[in-house]
Amino acid sequence: MSMSRKPCRLCLLQECGEQELFEVIRQRIAAMPPAQKADPELYEHRLSLCKRCEELVSGTCRKCGCYVELRAAKKGGCCPHEHKRW
Repeated sequence: MSMSRKPCRLCLLQECGEQELFEVIRQRIAAMPPAQKADPELYEHRLSLCKRCEELVSGTCRKCGCYVELRAAKKGGCCPHEHKRW
């Protein structure tokens, strides 16, 4: 992220101007074996919950440091928030 920009609160990578980093994450998701991927509906549901979380900053979860798009794509992924949003 450019140091001249403020962090984007409640934004995913694909929404906060970090297109190059988002493309790397997207490629990693695409390379996951199908048996390890969450189905598309579950993935989108998880992202919608993350977008409402106060711990999301510029696509990163402040609770664990992960990129939420990557964590949400994993079938066995779970929310690290103490309230377990998903």
